[in-house]
Amino acid sequence: MRRPSSFPTRGLAALTVSLVLAGGLAACGPEDSGTTASSGDKATSAASGAPHKGGTLTVLNAEPLQDFDPGRLYTSGGGNIPSLVFRTLTTRARQSGAAGAKVVPDLATDTGTPSKNATVWTYHLKKGLAYEDGSPITSADIKYGIERSFAGELSGGAPYLRDWLIGGADYQGPFKDKGKGLDSIETPDESTIVFHLNKPEGEFPFLATQTQFAPVPQAKDTGTKYEKHPVSSGPYQVVRNENDGERVVLKRNPHWSAKTDDQRKAYPDRIDVRSGLDSAVINQRLSASAGADAAAVTTDTNLGPSELAKVTGDKKLAARVGTGHFGYTNYLAFNPKVKPFDNPKVREAVAYAVDRSSVINAAGGSSLAEPATTFLPNQKSFGYTGADPFPAGESGDPAKARKLLAQAGYKKGLTITLTHNNAKNFATSPEIATALQDALKKAGITVKLKGIDPGSYSDTVYNVKTQPGAFLAGWGADWPSGGPFIGPVFDGRQIVKDGYNFNSARLNDPAVNKEIDAINKVTDLGEAARRWGALDDKIGAKALVVPLFHPVYKRLAGTAVKNVVISDWTGVLDVSQTAVK
Repeated sequence: MRRPSSFPTRGLAALTVSLVLAGGLAACGPEDSGTTASSGDKATSAASGAPHKGGTLTVLNAEPLQDFDPGRLYTSGGGNIPSLVFRTLTTRARQSGAAGAKVVPDLATDTGTPSKNATVWTYHLKKGLAYEDGSPITSADIKYGIERSFAGELSGGAPYLRDWLIGGADYQGPFKDKGKGLDSIETPDESTIVFHLNKPEGEFPFLATQTQFAPVPQAKDTGTKYEKHPVSSGPYQVVRNENDGERVVLKRNPHWSAKTDDQRKAYPDRIDVRSGLDSAVINQRLSASAGADAAAVTTDTNLGPSELAKVTGDKKLAARVGTGHFGYTNYLAFNPKVKPFDNPKVREAVAYAVDRSSVINAAGGSSLAEPATTFLPNQKSFGYTGADPFPAGESGDPAKARKLLAQAGYKKGLTITLTHNNAKNFATSPEIATALQDALKKAGITVKLKGIDPGSYSDTVYNVKTQPGAFLAGWGADWPSGGPFIGPVFDGRQIVKDGYNFNSARLNDPAVNKEIDAINKVTDLGEAARRWGALDDKIGAKALVVPLFHPVYKRLAGTAVKNVVISDWTGVLDVSQTAVK
């Protein structure tokens, strides 16, 4: 995917690289970073103390808040900075750790009522909802907000609605379609909205956290200019947006009411987001916490290994570091269409030969990466089982790998090529590739490294025509569930021949596809998680990928920052909960 930012990014039908909207949540997809934790982990707070209202919170980011329009943003859980302005039907629970991986009501009274087969979802709006000008929020506004996200002029958001809604694949948005819009979205009254899907989707409540579900009053829609001053439904409104999100200033929305919003605390009077900064500068400023920087945070910049080493030696500084985990897995991908990876024994041999301890060191050490043996992240919400289909310990089992190579017909060993990114991202980078090269050599596997420049990496490794036999990859989820994790990478019907293909293994197993469809019908998210975990174990035994590690976020907060909340949904500080002295 990308560097450690506020989330993983566009996975499914979109491109892969830029990880996030600098204050947004991530979207699913391959990235060079992300975060996840062991199931019992609790996110740690960088600051404590009783929070109170008032003051200005400064956000220091590397990536600008580009395309600050609910139709164009690709976020999960409502986003981070976006969630301060745009409320959605549902949102993420604003709690630390695993408790924050749950979906909860936002504009709606509950997380949705499904039909028996989960193809129809009904929502009712809370009473008393209002925009920044005091006008009421209606179901028609939510319908229109979704429909405008289909317009080509406002592209960029998550692709699910186009795939899931009946008629969505051919709909061109309200700017071209001047009629009544999508028939699959009904608004029988001002507080009710009904969605008709072309297939069962038990995880629709998760999708309803995406910013496309934010209300937009049609009379105030200015098209591509809407991002300059979108009409707020959240606790803050936009008063300044410079250079396409390089600086965004928010102030309180006087018509937002905590009576209808039990998730956002909205402590500061103002939020000042300053982007386009170098990551080293951001961490230096947060470390020094001079002047206004004392009340500053970042939503997209991690501490690197060298910076973390300095922080560790300073107790006061270390107390201001927040640790976050997000559903993300870095892995070694195989393309069985390329020899010798068509031979399962060869893939298994590589799996046994991998030395995860050396890989984790190359990723920045145990503070920044955790070992992975399953494709699904090690969190309960994903269905994590803790399985290890090729148990080789922390340092690998080269002897077992050699036996498997002999069974595959390579008694004298073999030579393979491993493709990696030339970017120094501690994820798909030369350091990780070299660690694998050294480990596999002990098993009789000679690894030739092939580096590709960052600008061309994703275009090369995710293209069917150029997909290498073995390459470094990563995947992050649009929401904390196995669905957006396993589907794009292992569902045979999602193999793409003329675009980004994330199913590098070209797996098209009828049994796997059938189980994916069956789980998608399940509306009990706990039961769905258990079944995703079981399916992950089944696929894992095929050695189509070798899970390597789950990244961890380590981020500084200023000395005046209070009430740091970091959930397993986002892995980063939640600005909706933050207070300043």
